[in-house]
Amino acid sequence: MLEGQAYQLAAETVLTAHFAFILFVVFGGLLVRWWPRLAWLHLPALVWGSLVNLTGRVCPLTPLENHFRAMAGEAGYQGNFIEEYIAPFVYPGAMTRELEILAGASLPAWNVAVYTWVWWCLRQERRAT
Repeated sequence: MLEGQAYQLAAETVLTAHFAFILFVVFGGLLVRWWPRLAWLHLPALVWGSLVNLTGRVCPLTPLENHFRAMAGEAGYQGNFIEEYIAPFVYPGAMTRELEILAGASLPAWNVAVYTWVWWCLRQERRAT
């Protein structure tokens, strides 16, 4: 019983890390406004998040979570993390391939706008000093 709980905890930890990573990919550029060096972590994460969506791949965290769920005696899920946990909130229907492509293309577009804002703010601060 205790071993199953450990695997369940591992699955929930992977799920939480996965969700945090997605939030970082989407909103991490905003944090760069206050911590500019964070861009060195955010930009590769952004590229990874976009490529996973654009190419239709499954993030390695999804099968890892499913593995831990299976070891805990729980059922995993088919598909990917976004389809299972996020899509039902954002897209009441199924996550189609077109929506995956839209998400993959929207991430860089959004972050170009965010990084433009960050650059503008930092430039204004330098002018003021």
